[in-house]
Amino acid sequence: MSAPPGNWVGQSIARPPLFNDRYYSWWKNKMRDHIIGVNYELWDIVTDGPLATMKINAKGVEVPKTSEDLRKWEKNAKAKRWLVCGLGLDEYSRIQSCITAKEIWDTLQVAHEGKP
Repeated sequence: MSAPPGNWVGQSIARPPLFNDRYYSWWKNKMRDHIIGVNYELWDIVTDGPLATMKINAKGVEVPKTSEDLRKWEKNAKAKRWLVCGLGLDEYSRIQSCITAKEIWDTLQVAHEGKP
C-alpha cells in the first residue's frame, strides 16, 4: 500500500481522511477504519448497500416499508456523508450520481483498482 510522504493534511479522528486522487489504497484503508470506528453498521451499508425501503401504496404513492428499513436508509446517508467528506472535487465528480454508499465505494474501487 502506498502512503503519502511526510505529514498528511486531514489526519484526524473527527474527520474522514481526504482523498486527493493519489494514494487510493492508503485512503481506502483509512476510510474503512474511520467508518467502522464511527459505527460498524455504517460499514455494512457501504459494503452491502441498504435494503429497499419503499413500497407503492394503494394510491400509487411510494411510502416507507418499516421504521427498521428507514433506519437503514439513515445509515446509508451517514455512510455517504463520511465517504463524500473524504473526497476532493475530481473524485466527487466521479461519484456524484451515486445513490448509495455502496455505489460510491464500488465506483471508487473500480476507478482506482479496476475491480469491484
